[in-house]
Amino acid sequence: MDGIFITFEGGEGAGKTSLLHRISKHLRDQGYDVLATREPGGIEIAEQIRKVILDPANTEMEERTEALLYAASRRQHLIEKVLPALKSGKVVLCDRFIDSSLAYQGHARGLGIDEVFSINQFAIGDCMPDLTLFFDIEPNKGLARIAANKDRERNRLDLENLHFHEQVYDAYHILVKRFPRRIQAINADQPMEAVENEAMDRIVTLLKNKA
Repeated sequence: MDGIFITFEGGEGAGKTSLLHRISKHLRDQGYDVLATREPGGIEIAEQIRKVILDPANTEMEERTEALLYAASRRQHLIEKVLPALKSGKVVLCDRFIDSSLAYQGHARGLGIDEVFSINQFAIGDCMPDLTLFFDIEPNKGLARIAANKDRERNRLDLENLHFHEQVYDAYHILVKRFPRRIQAINADQPMEAVENEAMDRIVTLLKNKA
């Protein structure tokens, strides 16, 4: 495929969603054909699954059910939106992808990183990101950002206890070590402009190397 697939990862309150929109604008201004999207969601079917997964009322959702719903949403999003964009040569920026499942369901939920990876291999085939940026901020600081932002939606995962978010954080560090060529960590505990500039540098370096 001619396109470039870049994913944004991190715990709650890492700022990745805001960064993705800012960076997508900068790349478009530089002449790149960019698709910005998100998981779970991005297309109608996946957005419907997102509502089920993240609804705070769904407290009875079992861990494997959650993992399978994420994988189902991911498959539809990939087939309907991401792969066509990559085939047409776009730069695809995606807010979360497979690493979120590995961190949240694989490690924090205790299902096992390898087990959740295998579910997602069935969903995505061999379509892995060219680059994954992990926005690294300690969970207590990220959650404090969420608490201070009254406009942000509160979903079922936001309501998990601090220990759960610490497990997610630990998982991302495990993944950085496991996939060092693909996943690059960026210190997200600094002013937005500094994080944005560092992320842009990593992305532009990749784009130039792929040109």
